[in-house]
Amino acid sequence: MSAQSGLITVMERAARKAAPRLRRDFNEVQHLQVSKKGPADFVSMADQRAERTLYDELLKARPDWGFVMEEGGVIEGDPDKPRWIIDPLDGTTNFLHGIPHFAISIAVQDPRSGITHGLVYQPLTDESFWAEKGRGAWLTGQRLRVSARRDLNDAIIATGIPFLGHGDFPEWTRIFGAIAPEVAGIRRLGSAALDLAWVAAGRFDGFWESGLSIWDVAAGYLIVKEAGGYVTDYRGTDQALEKRQVLAANDVLHSKLHKLAAGALR
Repeated sequence: MSAQSGLITVMERAARKAAPRLRRDFNEVQHLQVSKKGPADFVSMADQRAERTLYDELLKARPDWGFVMEEGGVIEGDPDKPRWIIDPLDGTTNFLHGIPHFAISIAVQDPRSGITHGLVYQPLTDESFWAEKGRGAWLTGQRLRVSARRDLNDAIIATGIPFLGHGDFPEWTRIFGAIAPEVAGIRRLGSAALDLAWVAAGRFDGFWESGLSIWDVAAGYLIVKEAGGYVTDYRGTDQALEKRQVLAANDVLHSKLHKLAAGALR
């Protein structure tokens, strides 16, 4: 078991402080005030409250760091210091429909070394997936390892399906058409942060999605890599965050999946 660093402790404490209100709101989801910020893109009072709690806790711990937040946008800090990347409720649509699959995602992005810390916390199951660059990925004191499967026909692959106003459906359809006939199953559960954490835990064998924002995937990106997985864009280059294309799996399955995805996009 790896002892958490002080920074991971700060992140987990912030997530756990935001979690009880999310759990209460989830149990009273029909009473939430909900507004639309775009087609099929909902933001709830729960989302906003959770982000405010995370912001307050993290600001108190590191007052000179900046923030990138789904709801609050960019708040500049000392440009030579890291910044927080926060999604207070990844899986908002699940949350608002009473589907118990959502998470808090927090990452640290250093201006020189990229994503260095990541945490994905599921308030309902009390699962805390976390990673530090160079120190591995962990779940409640247990080391995480990506799936050891080597054959696509044994693999369960997760994805995010484009929907109203979001994503490139023709692109996704071509990739789906290449991958689906080769694998044991495709799953779409509605939270990219948890999908990536589950890849790191070996629950899913792989994951692909495009058009994601950095707050959706920054923490999960690091957790998969520190669990021994590969995370790239669809053509296998280390540009997943920049190109907003995420393809994650173990080394063998990743090689096969990225060839199918790249081939489908030629």
